[in-house]
This record gives sequence, C-alpha cells and structure tokens, in this order.
Amino acid sequence: MNPYNLVTILGPTACGKTTLAVALADRLDTAVISADSRQVYRSMDLGTGKDLSEYQVGDRRVPYHLIDIVDAGYKYNVFEYQRDFLNVFGQLSSMGQTPVLCGGTGMYLESVLRGYHLVEVPENKPLREALADKSLEELTDMLRGYKELHNTTDVDTCKRAIRAIEIEEYYRTHDVNVREFPEIRSLTIGLDVSRELRRERISRRLRERLEQGMVEEVRSILTTGVQPDDLIYYGLEYKYLTLYVIGQLTYDEMVSQLEIAIHQFAKRQMTYFRGMERRGVPIHWIDATLSTEEKVEQICSMLSNNSNNDLRYKDI
Repeated sequence: MNPYNLVTILGPTACGKTTLAVALADRLDTAVISADSRQVYRSMDLGTGKDLSEYQVGDRRVPYHLIDIVDAGYKYNVFEYQRDFLNVFGQLSSMGQTPVLCGGTGMYLESVLRGYHLVEVPENKPLREALADKSLEELTDMLRGYKELHNTTDVDTCKRAIRAIEIEEYYRTHDVNVREFPEIRSLTIGLDVSRELRRERISRRLRERLEQGMVEEVRSILTTGVQPDDLIYYGLEYKYLTLYVIGQLTYDEMVSQLEIAIHQFAKRQMTYFRGMERRGVPIHWIDATLSTEEKVEQICSMLSNNSNNDLRYKDI
C-alpha cells in the first residue's frame, strides 16, 4: 500500500507554492486542492493571489478545487472547509488519485492533516456584544488564553478575532460529537525561503498586483452591494484597499501599511507551521530557490522511495 494518499505543499505567502503544486499535480496526473482562506471567494482574484493562469500546463488544464466556491461577502469557516475538503478528497481518492493540497492557511491545513473533529459553531450574540468594545490587541490576548485550536495568522480585524473567540468558547463549553474521519497520510512539503528573499518577493508581488488593478477589483466588488465592513473582515489586501477606496487612508498610507501587514502575516505563518511540527505534523522543508523541476524531482523521489512503485504518474 502506498504510505501516502495526499501530498501537501505549504509555506509563507509569495514563496511559490502554487507553481510547485501545479507542476507536481501535472506530473502525478492529479488535481490541486486549495487550502487558502481567501481563494474560496469569487471575484477576489488579485488580492488573494489565485494565479489561475498557472494551472495551464502546455495544452493541459490541471484541475483545481475549493477556489471560487462562495460569493464575496460570505463568511466561510474552517468547519465548512474541512467538510468540503473531505468531499473532494474522497472523490479524487476513489479515482485512484493522490491529490496535492496547497496553501498557507494554517488552520485549514492542520484541521485536515491532524483530523480535527469540528462542528459548525453558531453565532453567540451575548458574547459578541460583550466583546464589541474590546481592541484588537485585547481580543488577541483573549484568544491566546484558549487551549487550541484557532489559527491567529488571519486574525487582523476585531470582527475576525471575535469570531475566533466565539469558536473557541463554543468548543470549550460544548461536547463535540466525534465525526468519522478518513485516514490522511500526507507527505507534507514546506518551502523554505530566507527572510530577506521572502520580504523582497512580497514587496515585488504587491506592487505588481497593484499595477494589475487590485484597487479596481475592490471597487468592483463594492459596487455589487458587498459592504465595506464585510471586505475589511477578510483582512490584509481587502482591509487596506477598502480603507483606501472609502477614503480612510491615502494611497501611500495604504501601500505602506499593507506591505508591513503582509510581512507580519508571513512571519506569523512560519510561526504557525513550526507549531504544527511541534504538534506532530512532519514537514519536509526544501529550498524554495531551487527550480520547479528540481523541487518536483525531490518530491517524486520521496514518494517513490516509500511507495513500492504504486504511484500514478502522467505518461511523458
């Protein structure tokens, strides 16, 4: 039996995860499953870095899943992600495929890789009212007081922090019914990039996406009836770009503050991934500066050395 039924590609923002995942999925003749908390939203393309053109490899379109599945303005959550992942994973596995899971949202990744038994958490209005006047710093400190599991990498607005506390409080005060969970045997690959190169890539990519029309993308979403607060809820690009569009920041303030926020986010991502390792998720780190071909070969070698040669590869 193949010891792996999933390959996971993770790493901080702007490290080249999508490029590698698509190339590997093409090599394995399989599909990519996204693990990005923002790429689930339709119309939120530049700000989330979907890079859908990368899924075209020669004359083949590499299939992808869990991208563009809900409308902007909706508040998708980890329970829904885990449910949707398991549905897709089951379908691909039944066809004999080894999917490639790719993303940087630690909570989504860990909920799958460690098989957390999650339930849908309802809105707690009294709790929300009690927390309404708290600052983001106060809310973040409260969140740290809970035992686990909530990812804080995306919690950069008060609304998101309150929702995170709401989830933690529900798990603390309710018995969670055990949900049947398939065995996930993942070869988990992390892309290792130096702090200096990571910062350079983030800054360059931000400017490229601004030039490609990221501000216009936010304006377009707002014209559909999505409220500014709902876009700000998504954090990072959508928070700062929305604040600029509605006149609360100048353009230069927006760019400067957003760039700092993305650098901080990438640092928190790496902290979270190191925490995943401590919590029992083995991550094989490979040099992000290697060519895509070299990285694919390294991963295929790891798979072959442990697979008794029963992996599917595309005919080449």
